[in-house]
Amino acid sequence: MVALSLKICVRQCNVVKTMQFEPSTAVYDACRIIRERVPEAQTGQASDYGLFLSDEDPRKGIWLESGRTLDYYMLRNGDILEYKKKQRPQKIKMLDGAVKTIMVDDSKTVGELLVTICSRIGITNYEEYSLIQETVEEKKEDGMGTLKKDRTLLRDERKMEKLKAKLHTDDDLNWLDHSRTFREQGVDENETLLLRRKFFYSDQNVDSRDPVQLNLLYVQARDDILNGSHPVSFDKACEFGGIQAQIQFGPHIEHKHKPGFLDLKEFLPKEYIKQRGAEKKIFQEHKNCGEMTEIEAKVKYVKLARSLRTYGVSFFLVKEKMKSKNKLVPRLLGITKESVMRVDEKTKDVVQEWPLTTVKRWAASPKSFTLDFGEYQESYYSVQTTEGEQISQLIAGYIDIILKKKQSKDRFGLEGDEESTMLEESVSPKKSTILQQQFNRVGRVEHGSVALPGVIRSGSIGTESLSMGTMPSAQQQITMGQMHRGHMPPLSSAQQALMGTINTSMQAVQKAQIDLGEVDNLPPLGQDMASKVWIQNKMDESKHEIHSQVDAITAGTASVVNLTAGDPTDTDYTAVGCAITTISSNLTEMSKGVKLLAALMEDDVGGGNDLMKAARTLAGAVSDLLKAVEPASGE
Repeated sequence: MVALSLKICVRQCNVVKTMQFEPSTAVYDACRIIRERVPEAQTGQASDYGLFLSDEDPRKGIWLESGRTLDYYMLRNGDILEYKKKQRPQKIKMLDGAVKTIMVDDSKTVGELLVTICSRIGITNYEEYSLIQETVEEKKEDGMGTLKKDRTLLRDERKMEKLKAKLHTDDDLNWLDHSRTFREQGVDENETLLLRRKFFYSDQNVDSRDPVQLNLLYVQARDDILNGSHPVSFDKACEFGGIQAQIQFGPHIEHKHKPGFLDLKEFLPKEYIKQRGAEKKIFQEHKNCGEMTEIEAKVKYVKLARSLRTYGVSFFLVKEKMKSKNKLVPRLLGITKESVMRVDEKTKDVVQEWPLTTVKRWAASPKSFTLDFGEYQESYYSVQTTEGEQISQLIAGYIDIILKKKQSKDRFGLEGDEESTMLEESVSPKKSTILQQQFNRVGRVEHGSVALPGVIRSGSIGTESLSMGTMPSAQQQITMGQMHRGHMPPLSSAQQALMGTINTSMQAVQKAQIDLGEVDNLPPLGQDMASKVWIQNKMDESKHEIHSQVDAITAGTASVVNLTAGDPTDTDYTAVGCAITTISSNLTEMSKGVKLLAALMEDDVGGGNDLMKAARTLAGAVSDLLKAVEPASGE
């Protein structure tokens, strides 16, 4: 077999070497050979590095899978492969403006990376979120807008562009493809990506117990109401504005909150800003909120937003053929977790609706999108659009989530009743089996002993007669609040993966506990006005970050408790691991912030010591939680 001559670029030091490989060489072995022969490549852990096709290659951005051979990628003599570290920092922006920098594996797909990104932020249902590349959208508008307008856009197409801008449809949102990597989609390392909820499936369950997702839902709903994506009446707009005022300013203060105080464009859709008495009506709604806390007000805002007919609908502006006429007219195509809808583009009233479960097939082309409803409807529904692929991904995403949730529900009793029990009774051999659902009933507690005299029950040796003698200490030990499970099965691969996550997280928590033993040692900061302003700003910044991290820890803890409450065989161990990573990573970051904040606080107040003590208590509680959630603990 003829050897393959490839140029290997070691990215960190810009060294290029020409090397010979057998075409059947596995990518993993190629990386090992490079490390052996190129001294500049012998840095860091071998597993942290990989090969990808150079940006000069037409197939640029493709990372080579370690288990594949070189000839799988149809490489030719002279092709350039880059040997590069897989880990890279990625800036992620929330809708509330907060930006987090998260280390990600550049060789993984966006779908895989969302697990990591969401876990660091405190979101467990990562499959309902996605990332938007904002810079490409701007380039598309700036670089191609004039060309299109001058050469190809006809009058009706210009009208469609104006209508899109007015209706704030999802057409122009540049969602990243979950099946491809960042590099394949041209995401630069210095870019900031926007994290946004794409699928509205389990958002009904988000409440005050999940402050991270609640805040993201609130901001997304607020922005969609203000920009007109959700059309509302004047009275409803003022009600939303009043709750928003409660969230931003706290309870209504008569002498302070009066006309002239608000910037109305931040509280009302633009069509109502100049309406007489608008600000007075907003403050009346604000007053009706009473002493409601910020969290309670956000819950109320999101609950009210869910009642809107356009909530949870992704809209695309398309063209459809008029009945009995050879003419195309604008129409909104709406996609939700339950249905596909034809919607009036002017009023956003539903014209026709098909349940999502009736969609049998769909086809996307560069200029059209077609739906096949099988026996539910005789003819296909076809529209003209350039966003067929995006519509296709949205429908496929909802169906994937529905199937995943259905598989999870099918493990429980009929109708998904998680609190009911299934009893199986065999009537006669090989003839029939009766399945009977038993609903739980509240009963009277009976006191008694579960121990039988002279019998030991053990998970490994079954039942034995009691004999006199000295028992090993491990068998004498009684652990409070823990049940000994007879015949404990071996850990599954998912449980073993969770154990690895727990061990890693436990080490991080223990390190945080040690670090919280003393505050940061800061150099003399001075007593001048500039120093005092810097200290105050730094304290405010640290408090905000610690607040966000505690919220994420709280959300992660709630997820762990909910996910591990049922039968271990029904537990989603991947989601549990995701929640645990959220807790430990945020606790690590929180401990750093606490140490800095404690050092900045005034010594005579004593608040710094109290803060450190509270942080150590929290770290101890997290450590106890991690021990209890181990698959073999039985708690």
